[in-house]
Amino acid sequence: MPSLKDVKMKIVGVRKTKQITKAMNMVASAKLRGAQSRIERFRPYAAKFQQMLTDLAAKVEGNAHPLLAVHEEKKVCVIILATSDRGLCGSFNGNLIARAFKLAREKREQGMEVKFICVGKKGRDAVAKSEYETVLAYGDRMSNLDFSLANGVGLEVINGYQELTMDEVYLVYGEFVSMARQTPVVQPVLPIQAPEAQETEEAATSGSEYLYEPQEERLLAELLPRYVKVQVYRGLLDTSASEHAARMAAMDNATRNCDEMTRVLTLLFNKTRQAAITSDLMDIVGGAEALNG
Repeated sequence: MPSLKDVKMKIVGVRKTKQITKAMNMVASAKLRGAQSRIERFRPYAAKFQQMLTDLAAKVEGNAHPLLAVHEEKKVCVIILATSDRGLCGSFNGNLIARAFKLAREKREQGMEVKFICVGKKGRDAVAKSEYETVLAYGDRMSNLDFSLANGVGLEVINGYQELTMDEVYLVYGEFVSMARQTPVVQPVLPIQAPEAQETEEAATSGSEYLYEPQEERLLAELLPRYVKVQVYRGLLDTSASEHAARMAAMDNATRNCDEMTRVLTLLFNKTRQAAITSDLMDIVGGAEALNG
């Protein structure tokens, strides 16, 4: 049985850990409110952008712009992996990395070379330890997220696709569904997929028709690069909100575990103290009996 001093030191250590986890929970909660507000404001814009671009792309041929063209020979697949810069957020980063590596294995089985663009330290470190090549890596950027980051990533994949050094581009990010649910999502970025036949029919029967000026081809040349950047930015915003929600849940669980450990250690402390008192009493009684004898 451990000594009273050892048990007491463990209790003190667990209580200090609880203070840290509780403070981190409060910080994550404060950051989550801002990140959640940003993604909720941006989603309607991204959805409307996609709807408008889908309608515009349906009016032109598939080779009207290089970003719409599908490469005949697919050799290189680039995966944009968005993770957090810091840990202590449960299995959030692990799920994203596992989903990205699963996609990489699938593409490699199809005979394609797989490369990564990493946004966030956790993804960058995981890819660095793997067998895959890293094209670009951004660290310490998720805490101060702005559109310039998405602009840089978007320009890299747009230039690579137009120069035929990239044949497929995917974005792997954590979608913020709710406080308790953050889902890894694989989003095709390039080539920009044309609308399905069913979606085209639904848009035609919905009663809404867009008139474009100037011509559709000139608009596509301007809007398609923006569309790629908007999709990347949306994925980064979702990942940021999901990170804070996951960290908040992880720190809440850690705080509850500290309470449970404190209860168990306090019970052990009382048992140890009772055993020590009983042992001392037995020594006193034994000594008194020896003197009387």
